[in-house]
Amino acid sequence: MRTKIIYVGLLALWGNTLMAQVGKPKETRADTLKTGPKPISSIVTKDTESKNGMINIHKNGDKYYFEIPDALLKRQLLVTNWLVTVPGGSPKFGGELMNTKTISFEKGFNGKLLLRVISNVTPVDSTNAISTAVLNSNVNPIAMVFDIKAQGEKGKSSVIDATDFLQKENSFTMLSNEVKSKMSIGGMAADRSYLKSVSSYPTNVELKMLRTYSATAAAAPARPGLPAASVEAAKIGGAITMEVSTSIFLMPEKPMMPRQFDLRVGYFANVYQPISDQQQDFGATTFIVRYRLEPKAEDMAKYKRGELVEPKEPIVYYLDPATPKQWRPYLIAGINDWNEAFKAAGFKNAIIGKEWPENDPTMSLEDARYKILRYLPSDVPNAYGPNIHDPRSGEILQSYVGWYHNVMSLVHDWYMVQASPNDPRARKMKFSDELMGELIRFVSSHEVGHTLGLRHNMGSSSLTPVENLRDKKWVEAHGHTNSIMDYARFNYVAQPEDSVGTAGIMPRINDYDKWAIKWGYTYIGAKNDLEDKKIVSKWATDSLKANPRLWFGGEGMNNDGRCQSEDLGDNAMKASEYGIKNLKYVLAHLPEWTKEDNDLYNNQTKMYLQVASQFGRYANHVVKNVASVEETFKNPEEPGDIYASAPVEKQKEAVAFLNQQVFETPYWLLDQNMLNKIGSPIRSGGVQTVQDRVMAQLLTDRVFNTLNMMEQRFGQGKSYSVTEYLSDLKAGVWSELKTNKAIDAYRRDVQKGYVNGLLRSIKEAELGNNLLGLLFGGPAAEEQAPVTISSDIGSVLGFHLETLRIEVLAAAEKTTDQDSKAHLLYVANQINKGLKSRFDGK
Repeated sequence: MRTKIIYVGLLALWGNTLMAQVGKPKETRADTLKTGPKPISSIVTKDTESKNGMINIHKNGDKYYFEIPDALLKRQLLVTNWLVTVPGGSPKFGGELMNTKTISFEKGFNGKLLLRVISNVTPVDSTNAISTAVLNSNVNPIAMVFDIKAQGEKGKSSVIDATDFLQKENSFTMLSNEVKSKMSIGGMAADRSYLKSVSSYPTNVELKMLRTYSATAAAAPARPGLPAASVEAAKIGGAITMEVSTSIFLMPEKPMMPRQFDLRVGYFANVYQPISDQQQDFGATTFIVRYRLEPKAEDMAKYKRGELVEPKEPIVYYLDPATPKQWRPYLIAGINDWNEAFKAAGFKNAIIGKEWPENDPTMSLEDARYKILRYLPSDVPNAYGPNIHDPRSGEILQSYVGWYHNVMSLVHDWYMVQASPNDPRARKMKFSDELMGELIRFVSSHEVGHTLGLRHNMGSSSLTPVENLRDKKWVEAHGHTNSIMDYARFNYVAQPEDSVGTAGIMPRINDYDKWAIKWGYTYIGAKNDLEDKKIVSKWATDSLKANPRLWFGGEGMNNDGRCQSEDLGDNAMKASEYGIKNLKYVLAHLPEWTKEDNDLYNNQTKMYLQVASQFGRYANHVVKNVASVEETFKNPEEPGDIYASAPVEKQKEAVAFLNQQVFETPYWLLDQNMLNKIGSPIRSGGVQTVQDRVMAQLLTDRVFNTLNMMEQRFGQGKSYSVTEYLSDLKAGVWSELKTNKAIDAYRRDVQKGYVNGLLRSIKEAELGNNLLGLLFGGPAAEEQAPVTISSDIGSVLGFHLETLRIEVLAAAEKTTDQDSKAHLLYVANQINKGLKSRFDGK
């Protein structure tokens, strides 16, 4: 018996469902039933303008007709809406995606053509008895109903009037709610809106509309607490005009063989819910998101022998013609760099970067068949790489890279602060085109990696010994991080005397990236995804055993101190110490490197803040090592635990670093000669900000609960206890209690933050008031109850503070510095009031 896989939609409510008939039929229903649809010759005449393709589009005067072949019925179509041109001040840019939907056409009641919305798919084998129940329980909503105006040749196609569908707003071609909200858009003005162009290709239809909307000058906030975009056109005329496009793309009739997701390899993933008679567990299946890359039939034997072959369909990215010409070669190089990784999967020339052909009327930037790097005129210092994939298999169908113009400002500041001690080219406010091009190339590769399906691997850089980052020969040969998908940025550890060149400073596509592409893109030709899973799961196990540097550490969303954004090396304390040495070098040269005619110290101010921010990053990297839970995913047959406490020695090293480098006043950042030129003394400086944030992070519910739970699980001596942690932290923050030295203003602020943080943590542990969450987490944090409630945390912290109060009072009697005495007495009183309120119930 021939097996058939049926894909049905999960039962869902469709908010924008429209049960409507587009266009009013001329004939009555009785006439339609009696005579049936007319021949296509009644629609398509010698005066008709036609564009033939997947759906033939016919235009008679101001009427548009879709001729939908029967072969297209019940096929899934991906509808994607894009912005083409936008008004000045828009928070979204031309070329950016708005939304997607999946639809299908089918013949329905009384000679109608139905348009259904397809929700998430559930695969079920038609030979299974349960398939009937699945079909009966999953009905996709009918969104539109069309009269069939005529039939094509031999009755193999249906002609519908699509005029209103194209020219009026509906749930498929309307602006996204995000765009409407961000730009305070009202209703569409029909008299100032029209269909600009239609095109039909073999596998897609492209529609472009010019639309005018009423709009208010005061746009609604993009997110609570953030200012809204100010659209100038709305201020002047109370309306805005933009171009939008809609793509209708034919999804593959036979979905690509999915590859099941593995936590040990960093791919984006999609979840689906297969159903069969043999199931005892209604568990979901997760598969990775990737392009369909297969050998040509005539090359299959070569491929299986291990010879490199060109894929049946290579991945081609075009550059937006708006891209400045001097950056095009570097962007293309960043795309083509991935070919080295695809060789590991058995393919050559698998990915190609090209310039957009000039003056070619057969190509359109809005044609969904093309993958585009869109160059966006934004002051946002960023870039991103999304993709749109087949929900049945994870196959990437459409993709683009959004490249904001001001990303150059971002990479300039990173590189100047992190790499200028080693690269003289970075010691100026405007880089050469060659240097900026190299930086653009690295960002291009990173973003294209996302469009290939790869996630960030924030743990990759932690696999490099810190001292190797200073070894010129080693680091230039191996790179400072094992993955370009890490946020490792540049080698800030190497010192000027190390003479490390560009190859040891900048990221590159490296061993992990090549392995991840090999794991995800090697063509196996398995019978099904379960057979495929057995093969690729063994690959992961064997590869990680042979080379632990292939570890995927996740995206830094857990409490594993090895997996962080923008850090380097296997020891954050050592790496940050080297980084601070380099920051001191940079700071000393800022007056020289930032000087430009008529600058008024703007450059120096900007770069000073960048240095202070970088110092804050180093401090944050160290903080994450306190209460770090190391998470290493494994199969049951692999030795070792998945979860383990970070070594106690490493956590104690982190506290010692913070006491010395952060809480002891970093006077190197407080050069009065520089500060008096770039900042008013009434403004809070970068030092206080870093100290406050670090102290707040060290005294959070997360830290105390994790230390407490690890002590319960691993036992004393094998974990860092809360008592030992507080003792080490206090020894640095309150060192003046033993030395009787005068306490400067910065130290006094640090000590107040220590006391206030512990009092807050006690209140959290007792009452469940997550005050830190309310301060930094927004309204949603109000619902978060700290997990330290009913634990010993409150009593441990209370005892610690009472002991501190006694020591503070004793020190106040001995000090001769009046400011220090006043401070100590004040702190002792705050501790007393805070603890007393616990007993008084206030």
